[in-house]
Amino acid sequence: MAHLQTITPCLWFGGNAAEAVAHYIAIFPDSRVARTSFYGEGGRLPKGEVLVIEFELDRQHFMALNAEPLFPFTEAISLVVNCETQAEIDYYWAKLGDGGNEVACGWLKDKFGLRWQIIPTTLGDMLTDPDDARSSRVMAAMMGMVKLDLPTLRQAYDNPG
Repeated sequence: MAHLQTITPCLWFGGNAAEAVAHYIAIFPDSRVARTSFYGEGGRLPKGEVLVIEFELDRQHFMALNAEPLFPFTEAISLVVNCETQAEIDYYWAKLGDGGNEVACGWLKDKFGLRWQIIPTTLGDMLTDPDDARSSRVMAAMMGMVKLDLPTLRQAYDNPG
């Protein structure tokens, strides 16, 4: 049996967990539904409705709780998608942002209300560079973006003027 990660995020959906999981699985490679449980008598939703879906996105384990829409997602939590290339950034931005809305600095809200950060894997290194001028240029460039543009961030990092 495969090792289960120690901490698994559980996402509360307002009655549309199956739709959300199917959407996410179609976007991320190496993704699947592991198992699904259903409401019995006396649950929050009618008997036979999806209760919990255990799933993987790119081999990362998640749970989706299907319940009443009592607790919507907020900006207090987001899922980060690390991208190697601008093509990956563009892909995830388009797929996850479809039906949602763009926010700023690589953040978007999907059509289910879940927040995502679509960022290049090199961003952390650029922002923590010991050369304050380099990291400040990257931060300034990023603050002016909605979807992150990796070539522009690299330009800001590499060129002082």
